[in-house]
Amino acid sequence: MIHRGSCLCGGVRFEVAGGIGTLTLCHCSQCRKAQGSAFVAAAPVRSADFRLLSGEELLQAYESSPGKQRVFCRRCGSPVLSRRAADPQWLRIRVGLLDTPVGRRADAHIFYRDRAEWDDRLDELPRHDGNEPSRATGRSG
Repeated sequence: MIHRGSCLCGGVRFEVAGGIGTLTLCHCSQCRKAQGSAFVAAAPVRSADFRLLSGEELLQAYESSPGKQRVFCRRCGSPVLSRRAADPQWLRIRVGLLDTPVGRRADAHIFYRDRAEWDDRLDELPRHDGNEPSRATGRSG
């Protein structure tokens, strides 16, 4: 199966021709800061199976720790992937960028002990098909 993905502005487009590895939800502080969220949903893919379709000129790399780069779209800021110099045959794509269905659930939480303190009961929150009701009426939270 070929998976296709894109950044928020659509400038960076890619496809993955091979399989997508273990899909993890990483709660470490670096991933939380890089995503601006409770965790990152990421999965390894073989570098040889990853093909950039457009937007190479939009990609910007940031070395977040020695030997590890986080790559994002410089136009819209979408995190695209990470890579390690010591393991060049693998990339970790950001699963939220996929435009095609993954076809499965996440496999595991990692660095769960480092999760944000407000992340304990996320599965118990109310669920809405659109914006939260207060936003629909113009009230702010």
